[in-house]
Amino acid sequence: MIDDHHKLDVLNVVDTYQGRDLGVTMEPQACSFKVWAPTAKQVDVLLSPPSTGGSPNEQKNKDEQKEIPMNKQDQGIWTLKLEGEWNGYRYMYRATFEDGRQEIAVDPYARAVTMNGEMGVIVRLEQTHPNGWNEDIRPELASPVDAVLYELHVRDFSIHESSSMRHKGKYLAFTETGLRDSNGNTLGIDHLAELGITHVHLLPVFDFATVDESKADDGTSDCSRYNWGYDPLHYNVPEGSYASRADEPETRIRELKSMVLALHEKGIGVIMDVVYNHTFDTAASSFEKLVPGYYYRQNPDGTYSNGSGTGNEVATERPMVRKFIIDSVRYWAEEYHVDGFRFDLMGLIDTTTMKELAAELHAEVSPSILLYGEPWGALESPLGDQMTLKGAQREAGFAVFNDNLRGAIKGDSDGTGTGFATGAEEKEDDIWTGVRGAITDFTAGPSETINYVTVHDNLNLWDKVAQTQGLHDTLGFITYSEDGRVKGSANVAEAVQQAKPYLHVDPDHILENESVRRCLLANGIVLTSQGVPLLAAGDELLRSKFGDANSHESGDSVNAIRWEQKQQFKPVYDYYRGLIRLRREHPAFRLRTREEIELHVQLLEKGKGLLAYELSGTSVGDSWGRIIVIYNASKETRTICVSSGTWNVVVEQGQAGTETLRTTKEGQVSVPAISMTVMYSGE
Repeated sequence: MIDDHHKLDVLNVVDTYQGRDLGVTMEPQACSFKVWAPTAKQVDVLLSPPSTGGSPNEQKNKDEQKEIPMNKQDQGIWTLKLEGEWNGYRYMYRATFEDGRQEIAVDPYARAVTMNGEMGVIVRLEQTHPNGWNEDIRPELASPVDAVLYELHVRDFSIHESSSMRHKGKYLAFTETGLRDSNGNTLGIDHLAELGITHVHLLPVFDFATVDESKADDGTSDCSRYNWGYDPLHYNVPEGSYASRADEPETRIRELKSMVLALHEKGIGVIMDVVYNHTFDTAASSFEKLVPGYYYRQNPDGTYSNGSGTGNEVATERPMVRKFIIDSVRYWAEEYHVDGFRFDLMGLIDTTTMKELAAELHAEVSPSILLYGEPWGALESPLGDQMTLKGAQREAGFAVFNDNLRGAIKGDSDGTGTGFATGAEEKEDDIWTGVRGAITDFTAGPSETINYVTVHDNLNLWDKVAQTQGLHDTLGFITYSEDGRVKGSANVAEAVQQAKPYLHVDPDHILENESVRRCLLANGIVLTSQGVPLLAAGDELLRSKFGDANSHESGDSVNAIRWEQKQQFKPVYDYYRGLIRLRREHPAFRLRTREEIELHVQLLEKGKGLLAYELSGTSVGDSWGRIIVIYNASKETRTICVSSGTWNVVVEQGQAGTETLRTTKEGQVSVPAISMTVMYSGE
């Protein structure tokens, strides 16, 4: 409940500021502070000397703290300019209100912080650039449909012993090239480049609250060191636990930039998962301390609304909140060369904000920047018809997750419910809608749909397929009791040791296994559909999370990518790599507009677990004249008639790519059970 005694009528605040210089601005021999606090009676800057690292004499530092009053300007702004060199100094704002109450807060616009985000830090950003930063080039993206997205958690990527990476769990792991396993398979960033994805979509890398950055990280599976990061603390600062030194404010900035630079050098863009819909804390947040009642949405009775399911929701529709979000996203795009943003619970961000954000980024920063998000909230929100739901993105420059196609392919997210690829009947119409970029559903064109089967939330693909086959108990998957304890094991790590996720996979006949075939069919549909495909990291290695449907704090034992599985399931990896190459080399799979799809994607046959269609290649500049794609989800081989002539089969029976596997001239083609066939005729 908001304390009305302390809350002035902030919703009627007309003081809004247009400038782009909130926070700290550095000059050669000066430093300026600017903060928006329209209802404060006085604001002071509290300045402390740079932290010495180690264990400084806290009393000595406290004695040296300077308290400097700021000057009130128009539009609710408080400013202060200091001459001299203040690089490395720590700072806070102290706001005093009419009733004498005081609040000390970190600058919401802080770009650097001390360990665990307790104080803001003044830094010269040009000193945080890694070598080669000024020459860094953002990978160009002519259209969103040219992207192949790969969702990944920074720590998961490198923490497992099989990764061979030195910087385990850190940003710098992405800078390690030339790594191979004992069989010569590429690992790490070289694996990503070889796989062929165009963008790594990173789970949150801004500063989040729930991992204690002061704890030594010895690389062991300590669940307290693990979180996905959907608990924002400081929106404009990199997370410290992924840096080699969380206590050095410049280090985390430099190392995140080094990661972006390394990926760019491989031609891979970087997408940030951003969480502007809620914050970790409400009363203790800088937003609430500096302008009480303004930054958070309220119910009619004055209580905080909870559309996020985490205790608060940010009032994105208010002018200075909208400005903060646009400023923040633009800062990451410009200072860190970030190539795109995925918005968590985007339904809770008002559509006007999303539209303005997309227009400004594409006009002012780069038209290549990708923007997309979840078109839903978690619980009810007072935002009402301003919510950014499916359809709100039409012709607005951003995309939404297509959960309609997701459900049609796999069924429900955590249960035994089935979809087309997992054995359900009568899903062909929904698959056909998704294949055509959802243009008859909710999009104005294919660049507005993110096609996917699974992401970090819920059961991952291998585990979901196993669940639909009734294999949960046979494979020894983790089961949690209502109080969160692991059933039948002392802890999560022990439960993982006991699980046997690949018990039923014959290593000599991997591609004949039904679970494998269902996984390949599911993502095969994603990679051949019109729109923007997204894969979850490790799908190409048959990654399992041992049945853990919500592994956000389950630790490394559940979440780590096990790189030895690349060799173990090499045919699966080769299949994914081949499909990505097929998509990237053939524009017929990447049509740009609704009109192109209506003209050049033709239905051939649909029903009883089968969907077949033809793409006209020549008309869209493809080197292949005609392309036929057939999905067979049934348990028997299906034969369909095709026009006579020579057809070159390039995808069949777990093999995929652009090379011809065989040719057929019979006027018909047989598609094996639970598989996909792609073939073309005419050069």
